[in-house]
Amino acid sequence: MKERLAIIDGLRTPFGKIGGALSGLTADDLAARVVREVLVRTDFPAERIDELIVGNVAQPIEAANVSRVIALKAGLPVTMIASTVHRNCASGMEAITTAANRISAGEGEVYLAVGTESMSNIPLIYGPKMTRLFGALLKAKTFGQKLGAWMAFRPDYLTPIIGVQVGLTDPICGLNMGQTAEILARDFHVTRTEQDAFAMASHIKAAQAQAAGRFSDEIVPLPLAPRYETMATSDEGPRPNQDMAALAKLKPYFDKVTGTVTVGNACPLTDGAAGMLVMSESKAKSLGLTPLGYLRDYAYAALEGKRMGLGPVHATEKLMRKSGLTLADFQLIEINEAFAAQVLACERAFASADYAKTHFGRDQALGTIDPAILNVNGGAIAIGHPVGATGARLVITLLKEMRRRGLTLGLASLCVGGGQGAALALETA
Repeated sequence: MKERLAIIDGLRTPFGKIGGALSGLTADDLAARVVREVLVRTDFPAERIDELIVGNVAQPIEAANVSRVIALKAGLPVTMIASTVHRNCASGMEAITTAANRISAGEGEVYLAVGTESMSNIPLIYGPKMTRLFGALLKAKTFGQKLGAWMAFRPDYLTPIIGVQVGLTDPICGLNMGQTAEILARDFHVTRTEQDAFAMASHIKAAQAQAAGRFSDEIVPLPLAPRYETMATSDEGPRPNQDMAALAKLKPYFDKVTGTVTVGNACPLTDGAAGMLVMSESKAKSLGLTPLGYLRDYAYAALEGKRMGLGPVHATEKLMRKSGLTLADFQLIEINEAFAAQVLACERAFASADYAKTHFGRDQALGTIDPAILNVNGGAIAIGHPVGATGARLVITLLKEMRRRGLTLGLASLCVGGGQGAALALETA
């Protein structure tokens, strides 16, 4: 990067379980609330922002180019340009790095980078048989033609295609994300007990962070639909009393015969949004602003889809080559917890000399991650993973925790459905 990207401040909504408290709010509702609050808390004039860039995966049909809808709902000037970006689970990070690229290219100076997702509102879809029936009815001109079309109807035509289920399945390798986690569990000999222990720790750390108020300065309270008389102020997912006995009772979900991945050691489907005000470091200095932190460098990498969960390893290795940093340089690390098996496999791949040699041509392992610096406030298994928003949430959570601890260098990384990974090097000084 020519210059560090200054992240002036960032906020997020509470994260809610699918069908839960936030399900009455759309992806654009969630993000508009974040945008308004970011501008209020930074006291930055909306008319001085060059563009709103939003990461979103499900692309709501009622809000084409959801970024523009968010801009107008948030009360930004009608002249505000807005674009939507999509890199599956890294969409929130893609919004940030796209802003960095725009600034580097001289296209603008100040951006809002946002990620949002309402997985509760991903629609059910009619299958091709019912779709053809509707098409025939539209074409029918006489009563007889319409009756003939209806005579072809069978009850199974109403069996819906579940949009979120299809979206979480890789069309190339044919596996859903949970099945790819099962592959990594076998590849790296990650046991069911290890996965459950990791999941329990995620809940305990997240619940402790909630109780200590560590999420309070990153969460924007949300008035809840439909009457907007109550407020959501915290994440729905963390369970302070989670224990191994309860987790052990859950049956494998994706491979019911020999599998180890359950709904308890995987992230839940979630609603939420996160966003931040960003600009070049020199612009922030000229305005006398003190940023929350800086994006020093970043990398995206690709690998085979059926092992997509190792994306953080591949992206971090590329980031290390680009930046000259080593894994040991990072004082805090966030790896998105799509699945416990996936994060544990990443830890083992980072520490494997054989993996480094086979995949990267390196003579030594990338390094060992100290569990004490990994996902210190819990992760997506407890907090949730609204796919378009998580990348931005990781950056905000990491930078605020680095500030609390007086640390200067952190790594935010995640795996990406379809076989990619993202890694961002973040600084506070």
